[in-house]
Amino acid sequence: MRTAKVARKTNETQISAALNLDGSGSFFADVPIGFLKHMLNLFTRHGFFDLKLKVAGDTEIDGHHTVEDTGIVLGQALKEALGDRAGIRRYGNATVPMDEALAACSIDLSGRPYLHFEAVFTTPRLGEMDTELIKEFFQAFCTSGGFNLHIKVEHGENNHHIAEAIFKAFGRALSEAVSLDERVQGVLSTKGSL
Repeated sequence: MRTAKVARKTNETQISAALNLDGSGSFFADVPIGFLKHMLNLFTRHGFFDLKLKVAGDTEIDGHHTVEDTGIVLGQALKEALGDRAGIRRYGNATVPMDEALAACSIDLSGRPYLHFEAVFTTPRLGEMDTELIKEFFQAFCTSGGFNLHIKVEHGENNHHIAEAIFKAFGRALSEAVSLDERVQGVLSTKGSL
């Protein structure tokens, strides 16, 4: 079982996560930002990961620390669950429609963090979450998890649909990238390491 349990406590947040990469999409979470919880549920379900998450943060200030630190913890959990990354496909791609919105996501679990994020939101908030924090979440996740992530919204009008398409595409692309392939001996790299 490729699993990990990670806890992180700072003066701003207290977060614990249990992640199973070979799950069925089960999601149990206590997250103070409802929209973030909804997006993580989509990511988990469409990626077929099992995730138990408990998040507390200084949301009386705003959601920034809570959203960013959740991304950090999830990246740490992914990194731990992957171990030496032997046998994984490494790359994952998904394009997901959500009504009028279409989002594409490409991932390389290379060990080298990088984010390219192309999405335009026309409203400053979705529920209690600032839309600018969506990019911050993915920046924290890929930096902490050590992977290359490209997200591009091809088109869309409804901001909720755009966000849903992004998180679903991310879940599906990551599921493909972490999946095991018996043809991969060691790691998928001519260098012999990731």
